[in-house]
Amino acid sequence: MSEGKYAGKAEDWTGRQYADAMSYLEHRADLISLLGPRLEPGDEVLDLACGDGGLGELLLARGFRYRGVDVTPEMVEEARKRLGPRAAVEQGDLDDYVPPEPVAATTVFRAIYYASDRRAFFRNVAGFTDKKLVFDLNPRQYRVEDVTEDLRAAGFVAVVLRPFFVPQTVALPRPLVAMAKYLERSGPLARAALRFRFTYLVAASRL
Repeated sequence: MSEGKYAGKAEDWTGRQYADAMSYLEHRADLISLLGPRLEPGDEVLDLACGDGGLGELLLARGFRYRGVDVTPEMVEEARKRLGPRAAVEQGDLDDYVPPEPVAATTVFRAIYYASDRRAFFRNVAGFTDKKLVFDLNPRQYRVEDVTEDLRAAGFVAVVLRPFFVPQTVALPRPLVAMAKYLERSGPLARAALRFRFTYLVAASRL
């Protein structure tokens, strides 16, 4: 993953990337907690490709410990400014980063495609993740069956997929946000929508 690609974009990254950052990241944080094995207060979440740490604020608010890692020094600096002493943030590459101690959950969002070898990346993460790996997956970019096979080869035998319909670039009124979340659980209708847009949130565990 290139350090320079995001060097000039770190300032207010979260504010510029999301039309309604709070709604989007709150929903992401809730699913990190609840999808697959449930996280408990005090569990540590390792956020690979953490950007400016916007997600970290929501995870800390839920009682989790947070460790952010990003390859871009400017992103690391912005995340440290945002989170201060509440969290550990360091520079590292998602391909080979290993935390000082095992973590309960590892997350990687909008960055899984940066892994130079996806199966090797999953295997590395499995070595230090106790409960689950959580990431987003565009089913129009990658075959779900191929990614699931790579996860199982790395030891993640339980894989849960949840459609994620809260939009990134459009700010919806609260009632429409609630409707989007409801439609995520609509089964065949949700899967049909994923043929055209939106993503899955994937929780993979060894349980």
